[in-house]
This record gives sequence, structure tokens and C-alpha cells, in this order.
Amino acid sequence: MTPARRGRLIALEGIDGCGKSTQARLLAASLGAVLTHEPGATDLGRALRRILLDPTRPAPVPRAEALLMAADRAQHADEVLLPALAEGRWVVTDRYSGSTFAYQGWGRGLAVDQLRSVVDWAAGGLEADLSVLVDVALDEARRRLATSAPDRLERLDADFHERVRSGFVTQARSDPQHWVVVDGSPPIEEVAAAVEEAVRDRLGRPEQGAA
Repeated sequence: MTPARRGRLIALEGIDGCGKSTQARLLAASLGAVLTHEPGATDLGRALRRILLDPTRPAPVPRAEALLMAADRAQHADEVLLPALAEGRWVVTDRYSGSTFAYQGWGRGLAVDQLRSVVDWAAGGLEADLSVLVDVALDEARRRLATSAPDRLERLDADFHERVRSGFVTQARSDPQHWVVVDGSPPIEEVAAAVEEAVRDRLGRPEQGAA
């Protein structure tokens, strides 16, 4: 019996309010892929998410925040990502390593080189085959979030989120082999078509029965 070919891991990245969660859901449905997210896709992850994002709880210091995100990713990788990929399934995740570098690195001001060692170790070396940055202007993202109840990170000031956006853009520009940028400002259906086209151009589509 031929062993299953390893699946593909696609990460949707971007600032809060960019529309990446919607695009992750649409892409996973189109591909027949596993849909997951960070933080909070496992039992442990849900507990960590409350600690990380609940604005009524005491805020962790930046280094603790980064380590909690890494703990979520370690559990996520072992419990969700690696088993699905080993079965040959494609996985779409709403946030992955790029978010740690953007939020805790550029946003919080932690050293990206040091973060990289922690992130790689936590994920067991598992990297996204493709990271799709859904990019929108900060004003547009904040307008979209205006009617929602913001979590701890969403409540941070505009300067923080501008640094985060810069972090995403810098990562995409420095590694075009593994990143693609999609304009998130058009209507949802247009963005979805652009995301799917980018994924198809880079990775093709899952083999029948593999997704």
C-alpha cells in the first residue's frame, strides 16, 4: 500500500480586521481542507487563549505572552497539524508562525532572531508551505472591528497595529518563495478568488481523496 503523501499547510495571516478568518474558512471549504486556527484549537489552546486575549484578566508580560503562544503552537502542531498532514490532508490555519513574529516581534519589540528559535522549537520545525498575507490599511481594519467586542490585543493602540502590519509586510517581502500578499480591501468574493488563485499557482490543488 502506498503511504499517504504529506499534505500541505497554508497559513492565512494579517492584522486583526483584515478578513483573514473569513478567507481561511472559504479557502478550506474550496479545497476540502482541514480548517484550524491559533490560538485555541485544542483543549489546552482554549485555556491559553483565555489567558492571552481576555481583557478582564491580568496581562502577561511580552516574553510570557510569546511563550504562551509557543505553548499553544506546540500543542496545535502535535494534536492537529502533524496528524492531518501525515494523512496527506491539506490544512488551512487562521494564523501561524508569521503572527508570532509580527505581534510579539515587531509589535511587542521582542528580538525576532530569539523568537525564531522558540517558534521553530515549539512547532517541531513545521513551517507553512505557503503563508497568505491578507493586507488592508489599518484604518479599514479598525473600521471593520468597530462593532465587535475587542480582545486584549485588538484593544492596543494604532501604533502597535501599524508595527504589526509592518512586520507582516516585511516577512512577505523577505521570503517571496513562501509568502504571497493579497489585497484584502475588495469585496469578500473577490478576495477569496485572489487567495485561491495564489494557492493554486503556488501549490496546485489537493489530489482527489487527499483533502
